[in-house]
Amino acid sequence: MRIVVTGATGNIGSVVVRRLRAEGSHDLVGLARRLPGGPEARGVDWRPVDLSTDACLGTLVEAFDGADAVVHLAWGFQPSHDLAYLAELGVGGTRRVLRAVTETGVPHLVHMSSVGAYSPKRDNRPVDESWPTGGVPSARYSRHKSAAERLLDRHEASGAGTLVTRLRPGIVGRRAAGSSLLRYGVPALVPARALGLLPVLPMDRRLTIPVVHTDDVAEAVTAVLHRRAGGPFNLAAATPVTAATIADALGARLVHVPSPVVRAAMSAAWHAHLQQVDTGWLDMGFALPTLDTARARTELGWAPTKDGPDVLAEVVAGMREAASGGTPVLRPRTVLGALGDAVRRGPVAVRRRP
Repeated sequence: MRIVVTGATGNIGSVVVRRLRAEGSHDLVGLARRLPGGPEARGVDWRPVDLSTDACLGTLVEAFDGADAVVHLAWGFQPSHDLAYLAELGVGGTRRVLRAVTETGVPHLVHMSSVGAYSPKRDNRPVDESWPTGGVPSARYSRHKSAAERLLDRHEASGAGTLVTRLRPGIVGRRAAGSSLLRYGVPALVPARALGLLPVLPMDRRLTIPVVHTDDVAEAVTAVLHRRAGGPFNLAAATPVTAATIADALGARLVHVPSPVVRAAMSAAWHAHLQQVDTGWLDMGFALPTLDTARARTELGWAPTKDGPDVLAEVVAGMREAASGGTPVLRPRTVLGALGDAVRRGPVAVRRRP
């Protein structure tokens, strides 16, 4: 198959590309803002593209022409203070991908949605793919994932003839994403090893988050491509991550603090540019449901290979070690390097992309 992957150098994209390349039977096209070199570049037709502007449309049409499938993974998490940019990249980028898919007649689109697209839960029971995708209003990431789902709805209703697959994973992690997660979520002055020095974790004990390993998400992508399976699929490890699980992974003692107190402190730190993670992520942790993955197990033959606490332990270990991968997104993170970037380009939360 000729398969085009957007966001092909990210946490999920780099594993998807590696998995498809290992099959040895595909013509792969990788689209990313910053292209890899070395072993990561082999066996893939790499093309630079920035999905946040309409200038990308010519590149998309050229890349999609003759493709059997497009796997749309590109999304943005920073700068968290630049909502317009994040909306243009995530929602606008999806709109541009759909426009190019329509123009070139791509027969299969695999879109990486998220648990973040779902509406708030009513209770603690896992939900299947029929749960509403209205998002969590106070979380910009959630609102954007929900908006992208509405674009897919309109595309399917238009009769364009494209088979659309929507993958809705929990939070996706692996060891090699450690450095990128440090850049996204930890101030530049804080060294990676400081994660092992946290004595207490002040957090509401009700926090529950579905997670899944990156390798398991990549397996789901390959399964839907080979089976041409359309529609939505939840992807999550059997056991979600809780506040207690996080405390255990950090080697800290959980101290129950009501979520409004934690949120107020987090909001103040974000507005003061002391840390770069906005309160929407906390809101999602308390609002979003856990996931019923029966459809993926039945129709794709999919099953997670790692449980939630194991995924979290691997991610925390990767962050402590500043683990990295072979693409620009997954490059190593050091305090000196992060400080240098902050001096040259400004803090991550407000930084314009090069």
